[in-house]
Amino acid sequence: MKKFKRRLSLTLRGSQTIDESLSELAEQMTIEENSSKDNDIVHENLKMGSDGESDQASGTSSDEVQSPTGVCLRNRIHRRISMEDLNKRLSLPADIRIPDGYLEKLQINSPPFDQPMSRRSRRASLSEIGFGKMETYIKLEKLGEGTYATVYKGRSKLTENLVALKEIRLEHEEGAPCTAIREVSLLKDLKHANIVTLHDIVHTDKSLTLVFEYLDKDLKQYMDDCGNIMSMHNVKLFLYQILRGLAYCHRRKVLHRDLKPQNLLINERGELKLADFGLARAKSVPTKTYSNEVVTLWYRPPDVLLGSSEYSTQIDMWGVGCIFFEMASGRPLFPGSTVEDELHLIFRLLGTPSQETWPGITSSDEFRNYNFPKYKPQPLINHAPRLDSEGIELIVRFLQYESKKRISAEEAMKHAYFRSLGTRIHALPESVSIFTLKEIQLQKDPGFRNSTYPETGHGKNRRQSMLF
Repeated sequence: MKKFKRRLSLTLRGSQTIDESLSELAEQMTIEENSSKDNDIVHENLKMGSDGESDQASGTSSDEVQSPTGVCLRNRIHRRISMEDLNKRLSLPADIRIPDGYLEKLQINSPPFDQPMSRRSRRASLSEIGFGKMETYIKLEKLGEGTYATVYKGRSKLTENLVALKEIRLEHEEGAPCTAIREVSLLKDLKHANIVTLHDIVHTDKSLTLVFEYLDKDLKQYMDDCGNIMSMHNVKLFLYQILRGLAYCHRRKVLHRDLKPQNLLINERGELKLADFGLARAKSVPTKTYSNEVVTLWYRPPDVLLGSSEYSTQIDMWGVGCIFFEMASGRPLFPGSTVEDELHLIFRLLGTPSQETWPGITSSDEFRNYNFPKYKPQPLINHAPRLDSEGIELIVRFLQYESKKRISAEEAMKHAYFRSLGTRIHALPESVSIFTLKEIQLQKDPGFRNSTYPETGHGKNRRQSMLF
């Protein structure tokens, strides 16, 4: 303890903050203790930071060292790893795999391993390897083009893996679009098996390029390739993965706000991932007011259609119900062309709302101005005959007029409709795919036809949906 206090007093005379000094000192003492026992093996503290990197190596964590009087260095259980493994851990993001021998080929000189690597050094190391540089990626083909961005299929020279390059044009006066800033700020903190991974960001004077993992097609393309006749087992697997990704977002108070089949990406294995978080919002205050011009019209809930700008995670659940119906029936549930047409289709199927079915609706000026006919609700089974009774009950829970009555993503995952998937699927870690379970496999879709992703809808590729 005397040795520790003496070193602490010397350290605090420098320009470092107290937290940085304490953390660095604790790391140095641990390294010295370990190195005296074994000069060839590096011991790794198993505690990792939120970015997948070692807090011990970064020298920035103050979770364990809070004050000079409260320091207690404990003997922890360590596992032994090689120098190569540690070099990868300190130098790379958690979601990037570098082929063996690549670092040796570049002849990059790493700092001695008896010294912690700072975040600044780690960023320099990433730059040397090739992250953050456009020349690291090869453009293979254009997937779509929009007002602000162009999406390319590409390949990484580092990993030889396919990637999706979302190239956002920068206007000198306006800078990066708010949708791009929003997407980057959220995706860097959302790490889940059912959320698309943001691998890299390349910033130049003329563009901002987001490098995503590449998935073969979106749900709309998948349904097109199936002739809109999906296996009901596959419908269940895709719906569960949508809910799993959403539940993760909603636990973190993140609203997607733009759920539609074109923003749900699927690979050959059947893994489904939420994509395009350009309209997403981090919801920290329950009563915060947002724009009501969100969510593609067909998947927009009636409260938002009528002008409501106060909503929470339930805004996404109406869209889930619409997508569920579309997968099960092969056609969109409410394909309206205008807001009035969309509301008309909703009320004609679910019944025109009244004060009893939707408290407060009769006092809405927007609702009264439309003067809708008095429709009676129709049985959903008549429109989705392939759904069983549990599936119909679940879709009704999604399509509630009152947002607070809509079932949550977390609760929906526990619904009896998913009972056939077993119990082990509920215990999987967030970063693990449901297809790691041997009992979870895609079935052949009845209407499946081999396709090379034909262009649909006025000649525009469906992958253009990644742009907005």
